[in-house]
Formats: sequence, structure tokens, C-alpha cells
Amino acid sequence: MGKQRIMHIDANSAYLSWEAVRRLQSGDPLDLRTVPAVVGGDQESRHGIVLAKSIPAKAYNIRTGETLYSARSKCPELIVAPPDYRLYLQCSKALGDLLREYSPVVEQYSIDEYFLDYSESQKIFGDPLQAADRMKDRIREEFGFTVNIGVSVNKLLAKMGSELQKPDKVHSLFPEEIPGKMWPLPVEELFFVGRATAKKLRDRGISTIGELAKADSGWLQRLLKSHGLLIWNYANGRDGSPVRRNRHPVIKSIGNSTTTAFDIEDRQTAHLVLLSLAETVAARLRASGYLAGLAAVSFRTDEFFGYGRQRKIDQLTAETNQIHQAACRIFDELWRGEPVRQIGLSAGRLQPSEAGQPALFEEENPRKVDRVVDAIREKFGAGAIGRASFLYSGVGSMIGGTGDISEYPMMSGQL
Repeated sequence: MGKQRIMHIDANSAYLSWEAVRRLQSGDPLDLRTVPAVVGGDQESRHGIVLAKSIPAKAYNIRTGETLYSARSKCPELIVAPPDYRLYLQCSKALGDLLREYSPVVEQYSIDEYFLDYSESQKIFGDPLQAADRMKDRIREEFGFTVNIGVSVNKLLAKMGSELQKPDKVHSLFPEEIPGKMWPLPVEELFFVGRATAKKLRDRGISTIGELAKADSGWLQRLLKSHGLLIWNYANGRDGSPVRRNRHPVIKSIGNSTTTAFDIEDRQTAHLVLLSLAETVAARLRASGYLAGLAAVSFRTDEFFGYGRQRKIDQLTAETNQIHQAACRIFDELWRGEPVRQIGLSAGRLQPSEAGQPALFEEENPRKVDRVVDAIREKFGAGAIGRASFLYSGVGSMIGGTGDISEYPMMSGQL
């Protein structure tokens, strides 16, 4: 067996890049990556947020997670593209399929990140850094978007390596390179050092990863419990977690929420907003190949009181109507007549589509309608077709847009 070599592949500004490539391939002459642009929620909603940004947008100090209102105040000419999770799933799958040509041991870590165990592949494809360069170039040429690839002996160092300089770069971060490449970085750039932890460390004189690495591990453990020992090991480049082979990330729920441009004061409007959310959630279920056995609804009133409840769905489903009906029942149980400003809907207890058996007398037509609607929206865009009930209602047929991306596994404390 050759030396262990792990790669971390990270799509650069994934949502923004994938949207830019789609527009270019559709004949749009403007590359969103070259102008101030973001992917974010509904521009008309009061609390749409920035999900991804271009490098020119970053120059305006626009940050991921800030409101679109704030971003526009920094850059009035900012271009805002709505999110499209179906597109993201397709691009993510295409990336994963290409990576599996280089190794069977590939782990999808989030929708835009993969780990690849290259240890045995060296016998076939040669030097890992040269192979990573070829891989990076092939992704750019075949798909039109760019990635960063970090190469090292474990997942932690490969991940840190891929972050060193962007975009479209390959970086090594081997143990002997840690003092020169990783230790000078600000402590908050170490994986799993969040804002609160960084403040505690800086308040005690630790401002770089190197200073953290040289700190007393026992003192760190007393200060931060087990988390202190974990980040001390990370600062020293230690990580023994394996690349876990998978075909798909584990998805726990799919959801969406919206803050409307008006207060919802009647049941009919609330049901219509829930229908719009159900359209998005159900479409994402079908695109992901899942059926749901649970529906959950949450909402906030104009005085910011929050309510939420979940209910089991009678049978596994990805049908828009069934999810909407379940959502309306939950809302009706909770609502006391107060004006509502924010509503969320999510589908949980997910199972692969093949796990769901249709009921004996279940009607096939709703599923056929959903499939036809999906096909039309796939070809012509989300606004190409909608229900008549949305006409003149002031409610969009697929509002929300920011989505609940908790179903895509983010990097946890343990790699």
C-alpha cells in the first residue's frame, strides 16, 4: 500500500458559479462571476439573505448570510439570482461522478465538497499533485466551473489546504508544510474554530493557528472542554478520520421558509403561502429522489412569537398536494388569528423513492401532474407554469427560495 494521500475538492462559490455557467450555456453573454452578483432569496422579501457571492461582490464587503437589503445598500447595481436547488443537486452529482473515476473511495461532505482517498489510485494515475491538477482542469473544461483541491495525508489538512488561495487552485499541505502554510493563519481560519471560540482564544493572547498549536493542551481542555483538545489536535495537523465511501449525503429533511412582504391575516392566504412552499419542498423531494413521512410547520407572528409542530403523513409521499394538505392541518391546529410574518414548511423522515409503495386505490394522476410540472419548470424555468389560485393573489407560485439547507451535511466536529 502506498502512502496515504487524501484530497479535498471544493467548488468555488458553488451556487453562484453553477448559476453563472447555466446562464452562459443558455446564451447569456454576462458571466455573473465577473460582476458584483449574489445568489439569494426573493428580492422582494423582507429577510432574503445572501447564499453565495462573486469575487467582485466580495470587494464591496458583501458577506454570505447578510440580508439582500444590506448587500444592495453596499452595491446598488448588485445582480441577485434566485437559488435553484435542483440545479445544485445536478451539478453536485456530476462532480461526484467524475471524482469516482479517480477513486472508488469518495465521500460527499456537503453539496459542494468531496473528500477522495487517493492512496491506492497513485498506482494508476501517478503523483497526487499532478493528478489533482489534471482533475481540476478537467472539471473546468467539462463543466465550466472551477474547484480548489487540497492534497495531504489526512482530511483535516486536505481541507485546510484547499482553502489557502482561490479560485481554481491545487495546494498541498503536508505535515512538514504546516509551520509555513497553516500556522501563520488567523486562528478563526482553523476548521471548527467559530467566532465565539476565536474570541475566547484571542482574549487570552492566541491569535494564530500556530499559537494555538503551541498552547498547553491541558489548559485548552480546561478552557473549552473536549472542544479545546480537538482544535489543539487540528492546529497540529492531527486527524485520524477515514474517508467514508458514500454515493449520496445523508439527507434528514428538506424545507423552505419565507417572510412575506405583507402580514398574513386570514387562513386562506396562509394556506396559499403554504401551497407555494409545498411546491418548492415537494419539487426538491422529487429532484433528490426522496419521499417524506413527516411534515413540519413553523411560523412567527407580527410580535415575533414563534409556533411550530410536526405531524406524521399517512403514507410516504413527494406529492405537492399531500404535503400541502398536511401543512394546512398543522397550521390550522396552531394558528390563533394573529398576523403572521414568517412561515416555514419542511418534510422529514425521508426515505429513498423506491421505498414508497403506492396505496392500493391511490390515484396516479397527481403524481403524473407533478412530473409534468417538474419537466416544464426544468426546461423553461420555475415561473413557466403555476396554479391559477396564485393569479392576482400577491403570492408567488414558488416563494421562499432561500431554502433550508440543513439536509446537506456540513462538516461536523469530527471529520
